[in-house]
Amino acid sequence: MMTLKLNSKYLAGFLEKDELTGIKPQVEAAVELLHSKKGLGNDFLGWLDLPTNYDKDEFARIKAAAAKIKANSDILIVIGIGGSYLGARACIELLKSPFYNNLKKDTPDIYFVGNNISPSYLNQVISICEGKDFSVNVISKSGTTTEPALAFRVFREMVEKKYGKEGAKDRIFCTTDKSKGTLKELADTEGYETFVVPDDVGGRFSVLTAVGLLPIASAGCDIDVMMTGAKKAQEDYMADFDNNDCYKYAALRNILYRKGKSVELLVSYDPSFTMMAEWYKQLFGESEGKDNKGLFPSAVTFSTDLHSMGQFIQDGSRVMFETVMDIKKPQQDFFLNNDAENLDGLNFLTNQNMSVVNKKAQEGTIIAHTEGGVPNIVIELEDTAEYSVGYMIYFFEKACAVSGYLLGVNPFNQPGVESYKSNMFALLGKPGYEDKKAELEAKLG
Repeated sequence: MMTLKLNSKYLAGFLEKDELTGIKPQVEAAVELLHSKKGLGNDFLGWLDLPTNYDKDEFARIKAAAAKIKANSDILIVIGIGGSYLGARACIELLKSPFYNNLKKDTPDIYFVGNNISPSYLNQVISICEGKDFSVNVISKSGTTTEPALAFRVFREMVEKKYGKEGAKDRIFCTTDKSKGTLKELADTEGYETFVVPDDVGGRFSVLTAVGLLPIASAGCDIDVMMTGAKKAQEDYMADFDNNDCYKYAALRNILYRKGKSVELLVSYDPSFTMMAEWYKQLFGESEGKDNKGLFPSAVTFSTDLHSMGQFIQDGSRVMFETVMDIKKPQQDFFLNNDAENLDGLNFLTNQNMSVVNKKAQEGTIIAHTEGGVPNIVIELEDTAEYSVGYMIYFFEKACAVSGYLLGVNPFNQPGVESYKSNMFALLGKPGYEDKKAELEAKLG
């Protein structure tokens, strides 16, 4: 079977058979904008050919740095926010385990900080580092983004206090701009090894750059195989519309959006996919949510969320459709033995693998939800090994770009993100924001 396959059979009754044909010219126009690099945001298309056009020398340095971290550290602290951490954490939990830090392994535990401003969270991670050898990977294009900059200030001091200025050079790794910015200047001054956040790759598209690859490699994942999977996806998704599941997915979600479906629920049946769904939410939400347009990306993990969100999905407002991740081969399975007493009445589930039960839950849920008026798109993924994950990442990135152009927005900027920052800076008394501070405090009463 193919690594990834789009299954649209559950859309029967929600789409007419000629609707894909009808939107095809628009998809082809969006693809032409993308590949000709004439569309909005065309200076951020470095991800498009990244699987074949990446810096091979830096890639080798990434693997060498990961080997050093694995050899000398019990813990790796990854400092970043948004696209600077979501992709890495998503891949580690999917490829390894949501319980990665509790497994017996020859790689360091990995903790992600700088993605919030919670003092409790920060103190808890600091406590975990006590008495342990640790390294730091700070990821920031500028070095001045509030959340990661605060965290780096704290952990840089910790590294220098424990290992000294010279020792810090072997334990602090900076992923930042190639030539400018506060973090780059500091790294050059202090002698920290640096990796590049490419100028033409936005944060949410950066998981296959040093931004994601250094933490992923430090967790013991095979980044060579990940890039091979992404390269195959790059090749496969150059096909024409009729033979291109990536383009069809972009088309289907836009058809449903135009029919009034304003929410897309990404559904998985494995908790290890939860953080990957968070990455998906940023990818599509930040790319499409502008000009008062865009699908709202959300996510659920079944069967867990069937006992919390299932009622709304089944019987609530008909504003959504589901995109179901059907992972064909789980990393591990569990054989369910028969119980002689059968007190719980579950012997009908036994003498088979638990994955079969999970699959039947998935099939039953899809039928229930489609009959309840919720369209379902199914994305079949062969497994959650490195090749498939690299392939899937490229699938979603390209589908997102095409979908954004279909929507008529710039998929590669995020102007709305700045609004909260200026308000926060003003309320905190940052120099230069004095007038705005007075204005905001008046609004707060």
